[in-house]
Amino acid sequence: MDDGAPLSTPVIDATRPHQARLWNHWLGGKDTYPIDREVGDRIAEVYPEIADVARQSRAFLVRVVHFMTGQGIRQFLDVGTGLPAVDNTHEVAQRDVPGARVVYVDNDPLVVTHARALLTAVPDGTCAYIEADVRAPEAIIEQAAAVLDLSEPVGLLLLGIVGNVPDEDDPPAIVRRLVEVLPSGSLVAINDGTNVLGVDEWTPAEATARGEALRLCARAGTVPYHARTPQYIEALFDGLELVEPGVVSTPLWRPDFPEIGEPRPIDSFGGVARRP
Repeated sequence: MDDGAPLSTPVIDATRPHQARLWNHWLGGKDTYPIDREVGDRIAEVYPEIADVARQSRAFLVRVVHFMTGQGIRQFLDVGTGLPAVDNTHEVAQRDVPGARVVYVDNDPLVVTHARALLTAVPDGTCAYIEADVRAPEAIIEQAAAVLDLSEPVGLLLLGIVGNVPDEDDPPAIVRRLVEVLPSGSLVAINDGTNVLGVDEWTPAEATARGEALRLCARAGTVPYHARTPQYIEALFDGLELVEPGVVSTPLWRPDFPEIGEPRPIDSFGGVARRP
């Protein structure tokens, strides 16, 4: 099933890098233009960890969705979808639960057009696509309610999206609004790149490299990204019940193979919490 509001016609500027295409490049995807590969490679030279951040963020999504289906979640709201890659939310969810319903949200018509073309549900499942900005939670809620049953628990995914919201738009208030319409038993996952100054695992040089990578993105004309602290991300879960191990560096959240040793922390933090 393919639902969603009518899409605007995407306008593609192949002379400027595109944030979703940059992430696609770091994930090894092919939905890129030369400018994306050029800028993406320059950023990776300054901040080699960026490719690992991209891969670990995708691996986090997979673990989170598996966890949510194991907790009885059968419907998902994925805000800030990005370009399709391997193991998208509906693919993971519907492998576990063929009838799972998934609503993807992105404010970029290019992303949603790609999603409609490339992402299809299993016969018993649902994939729907909403073109909306995370800064417009009312529009997201209204359109999602046409597909999801908001009287039943929902898995809300906010992965790599809060960093795109500047302070003046009050990211915590946006998160609260999206959460408050969810019923008890819903699960909320958040992860984002972090500003690691003051975090013991990283050196000042590594923190400086992250800052230079963000400056390169800004100079290249991408949407500004606001890297914040792990404490900021943890505060986004206020009023919710964090599940173990809490908010941690992304690879450390319930790793798949703990028997081979603890994964190396990276400059990205996330967690999952339950709505009481």
